[in-house]
Amino acid sequence: MQSNSSDNDSRTPIVDYIIRFLLGDCHSEAHLVGYTSDVSRFGRYRVVIVPSRFFDEGVYLTSKSLPELPLQSVEGVPLLFGQPSIRTYGDTLVVDADIVASSFFLLSRYEDLVSADKVDIHGRFSGRDSLPWRAGFLDRPIVDEYGELLRSWLRTAGINLPEPPQEFSRVYLTHDVDALGLYRSARSFAGGIYRSLRGGGVGLRSVLRSAIDVRNDPAYTFPWLLRENARVTYAEKIFFFKSEPYPLGGYDRPYYNIGGRDAHRLLGAIVDAGCSVGLHSSYRSFREPHRIADEARRLARVVGRGVSQHRSHYLTILPPTDGHYYADAGIADDFTIGYAQASGFRLGTCRRVSWIDPKTMQIVPIDVHPLTMMDVSLSNAAYMNLSFDEAYRYAYKLMSEVRRHNGELVLLWHNTSLIASDNNYHSALYSRIISDL
Repeated sequence: MQSNSSDNDSRTPIVDYIIRFLLGDCHSEAHLVGYTSDVSRFGRYRVVIVPSRFFDEGVYLTSKSLPELPLQSVEGVPLLFGQPSIRTYGDTLVVDADIVASSFFLLSRYEDLVSADKVDIHGRFSGRDSLPWRAGFLDRPIVDEYGELLRSWLRTAGINLPEPPQEFSRVYLTHDVDALGLYRSARSFAGGIYRSLRGGGVGLRSVLRSAIDVRNDPAYTFPWLLRENARVTYAEKIFFFKSEPYPLGGYDRPYYNIGGRDAHRLLGAIVDAGCSVGLHSSYRSFREPHRIADEARRLARVVGRGVSQHRSHYLTILPPTDGHYYADAGIADDFTIGYAQASGFRLGTCRRVSWIDPKTMQIVPIDVHPLTMMDVSLSNAAYMNLSFDEAYRYAYKLMSEVRRHNGELVLLWHNTSLIASDNNYHSALYSRIISDL
């Protein structure tokens, strides 16, 4: 949608989607909201949002389209584009705060495309370089706050809209199965033996018992997870499995055979507990996305049904222009999108949103479920480096925001993060969060 917004009505299909998303359950009133700077059209609407120059030809997809810090705010909410002024034109409320462009910027991961050079060692867009981090609103779903503002402006214009409920619309308890155990492969077993003989903090008996039966392995914390998850009867539980047919090495280690006895036993327990199985696409597939379809087919053969839920390894989500690789693999729901460096609202929302390709302005048939928080994001010294109390307070704040906006809470806890140690608080933190839920 590259057009001169100063002389036409800019209500295109993608703008219509954004307005409906902002209105949420009140989307039937979307026809009352205009997106135009043409004064002759103001009277057609009850609220008009005046477009900024964000979508203009020569601006869009260039560095000139990026917001400048410090941001202004509109009624206390950070504003990426436009001016925080509101005026009346007859019976119409005219808003110069371009919450449509501001929402599009976040929901479409536009920054990932235009600032594609700002990546970390894994090729992921860097959370520390992101606008939400730099502007200090990563812990606020400001797109959902824009929705609150838009509904309040319609009420000011005389439209009677109901207040949305303040409760979770959905809770997802999700787990990435990066490893079934610590000592199940020949490589890891040999390493465990070596460290135990050198006094490296791991007992020889523990290594040997793990080698005999994976259920003795300290990383095999799945029974505990299943018991904790069962306490939240209304939540959906998903375990994401890797399915590469052979060891890829590098960051895809450790390898496990998805068709082997250990995985088969675990998959059976997970299905019996009423949990879902999703694809944990490989680290290598981030560079070679044609692999994703093969990995999805292999996992589907093992579980005996189609696999439509997905999270990529290391949160290496494909660029916003490449969503078709997931769609072609049969992925309908993605649970990847969040920053490893910090938990929060990467897309500015805690609600399910369609995958938007900002280059083509098309919607890809994938529902994106933004990741609210990941265990290691909170504790890792290179990430947020929070103590237990700090992590719980931050987690509670995020959960409160999700509940307030009737959003989806998506948690990611790894089985390997629950290994007992003196300085590991992840099991205690998870239990406390489960109790709150």
